[in-house]
Amino acid sequence: MSNELMITEEFIISKILLIRGQKVMTDSELAILYAVETKQLKRQVRRNTERFPEDFMFELTDIENEILRCQFGTLKQGPYSKYKPMVFTEQGVAML
Repeated sequence: MSNELMITEEFIISKILLIRGQKVMTDSELAILYAVETKQLKRQVRRNTERFPEDFMFELTDIENEILRCQFGTLKQGPYSKYKPMVFTEQGVAML
């Protein structure tokens, strides 16, 4: 039996959040889908910021991040994380 992640429509839909009135996915969930480390995904986005305007991607505020972490106990931030989580709209996901 394979340890590969079964990516179904239901799985993807379960990862979509509503933040600032927009349907988004977090950088960490997208990193899982694309089979890369979150820091690698963020690094590439930061190197290509002109491709990700605010309607494609935005960083969560401290308050949004805290609310998200309280709602989903599995969303943990490492004690040494430099950056706030990024979230991507449908257009941002397509750009990735």
